[in-house]
Amino acid sequence: MNLALTDLTDNGLLFFKGALWTVGLSAAAIFTGMLLGVFGAAGRRSQIAPLRWFAGAYVELIRNTPFIVQLFFIYFGLPRLGLKMGSVEAAFLAMSLNLGGYATEIIRAGLDSISKGAWEAGYSLGLTRFQTFRLVVLVPALQKVYPALTSQFIIILLGSSVVSQIAVEELTYVGSYIQSRNFRAFETTLVVAAIYLLLALGFQQMFAAVGRRVFAYAEHRR
Repeated sequence: MNLALTDLTDNGLLFFKGALWTVGLSAAAIFTGMLLGVFGAAGRRSQIAPLRWFAGAYVELIRNTPFIVQLFFIYFGLPRLGLKMGSVEAAFLAMSLNLGGYATEIIRAGLDSISKGAWEAGYSLGLTRFQTFRLVVLVPALQKVYPALTSQFIIILLGSSVVSQIAVEELTYVGSYIQSRNFRAFETTLVVAAIYLLLALGFQQMFAAVGRRVFAYAEHRR
């Protein structure tokens, strides 16, 4: 087999732009999904029954339906309700909601691992339940589940390839476009896979470094 990788060099800028879209969408969805996860986990442990039910329903809906169905519902279904949005906005919303559902359960597990003594220590200092959650409990809980969270972040990065189905010009979309022009499916897919691999490894190293720094700082503050 003759690999014609040199034929792909003319498309280097397209690959680069596609990778930038993948990184940008993933980073934005990770930030928003993480926030949703924190609020969702707090809701799952709330003393307010409707809030617990809503958070639980959200988690079950996200975890028991395919991501591509969630994406299609947001992009094709919501306009029937008057909520029309562009493909990029729909992709961002779907990725954020998807990550938020999984992050909710991961963070909830971290919160469950914190002893009652931590809560009681906060109360003894005169802190409210919210203040105790934010200042005493949340960071140690996140530290316990951080490896699981980072794995989920990588999954959302790789899962971003699905948004090519609604014409978001990320890496997979670019790869499909290029191979439709050069008819080099093997070589094009090989390059796309290699870029995803590099992005995933890069994200892993970045998250590991961020985790070490953030939690070391938190330990020092305590």
